[in-house]
Amino acid sequence: MYVFQCQQLQVVLGKAVSFPQQSAYDLSLSTYWSQNAQNVTPSCIVSPQNTQDVSKAIQVLSQYQAAGNSIIAGCKFAIRGAGHTPWAGSANIDDGVTIDMRSIKSVKLNRAKSIVSIGAGARWSTVYEVLDAVGFGVAGGRLADVGVGGLTLGGGLSFFAPRYGFVCDQVVNFEIVLANGTAVNANSKCNTDLWFALKGGSNNFGVVTRFDLKSFPLGKIWGGSIYNPIDSLPAQIQAFVDLNNASNFDTNAAVINTYGYTSQSRSWAVANILVYTKSDINPQVLRPFTDIKPQLANTMRLTNLSDITLEQVKFTPYGLRQLFLTRTYGNDPVFLSQVFQISNTTLQSFANTTGLVYSLVYQPLPSVITSHGAANSSSPNALGLDPAAGPQVLALQTIQWANAADDALINEAARKIWVQADELAMKMGLQRQWIYLNYANEDQDPIGSYGSSNVAKLQAASKKYDPTGLFQNNVPGGFKLFKDGTANST
Repeated sequence: MYVFQCQQLQVVLGKAVSFPQQSAYDLSLSTYWSQNAQNVTPSCIVSPQNTQDVSKAIQVLSQYQAAGNSIIAGCKFAIRGAGHTPWAGSANIDDGVTIDMRSIKSVKLNRAKSIVSIGAGARWSTVYEVLDAVGFGVAGGRLADVGVGGLTLGGGLSFFAPRYGFVCDQVVNFEIVLANGTAVNANSKCNTDLWFALKGGSNNFGVVTRFDLKSFPLGKIWGGSIYNPIDSLPAQIQAFVDLNNASNFDTNAAVINTYGYTSQSRSWAVANILVYTKSDINPQVLRPFTDIKPQLANTMRLTNLSDITLEQVKFTPYGLRQLFLTRTYGNDPVFLSQVFQISNTTLQSFANTTGLVYSLVYQPLPSVITSHGAANSSSPNALGLDPAAGPQVLALQTIQWANAADDALINEAARKIWVQADELAMKMGLQRQWIYLNYANEDQDPIGSYGSSNVAKLQAASKKYDPTGLFQNNVPGGFKLFKDGTANST
């Protein structure tokens, strides 16, 4: 559909532009995590090698967006990093232009070893490999295959969240290409409103090409996974709630508490990812989990960050149907147990689906995490979380299956689970508004959940740095800032 724009991009960028039936094009599509995203087919794919290439691409795309010519105006495009967001249109586009950032993946630690500069197309595995080698770390993704760009711009949770907050809270500078093709920096001294907006505002302001994050000394850490039978659920839930409620939260502790079902086994099990970001073996804070018996498997060990994050990759295979749906609730053991029961009951309608892996995941959001980027902090983010709300629970359904024919059944059932959980939460006074963008599905509104004040700040930044509304009107993927069509446009 956008052949003319693709041809113009090829004139400017040469071999960095690939087309259907070319190997570079096919390879790019195959590296999306979900089958949902792999099946989307752009008119061409642009693979920039550096910031200058990104600038040239945006100049071409913005030129035709601003031209107003009915034949060539309105070229739609997508921006992708690692391509790990599951829903189909999030970072890819049918009949448009996809900008594949994966070649911009350098990782450089400054001389003082206080800041690591990361290309926006890098995966966290690349970052950790570089930093582990010199005894340093960074707050980043917990799954090695996840990309730096999407995770950070959506907020980003890490094993270091209790110590440092969200990943975006650790960004001291963004390099970003704006709608007019110019590259600028956004930090605490220049373009501060853009710096704020990028900490949770996703792809709404331009194409970020580099993230400069705070780094810190890091040796061995203790972590891995422990699997238990499902009848340990009461002890698991209580351990989780107690950890989240702790008045003196141990900021080295991280827990991902998962209840998983597979159609292959036709049974549930509990899987905990446990990490202590120091070299203490089996620390007291994690013993309520590690003491639960029997254990079906245990991979806990003293290791490095690369190893911990690579362990989980084998449980997230490529090329399958994927769905994420998320909520945030209050921290209550009765409620969390009942949400599991709701999930188990509703699951029966699709329990035998081919290739099904269903997970109900709970993650703690204590005030020690949310306080780092709060409105009254020295460096607020756009997420809108209030530490005064106390400990919250980030709840997530992840569903994996084999065949597109089962999409409707699974999507309907997953939404039904949250509808019932929401009704219960309202009755118990446990409903919370926040939606984590990196876990949100396309029909959710994570940016709206940031609160009206922060949404207004994001909209103001969009109008300032993208006055023609290029990233609102021509980048349909992701979550947009203007629900009523008031974004500036030509």
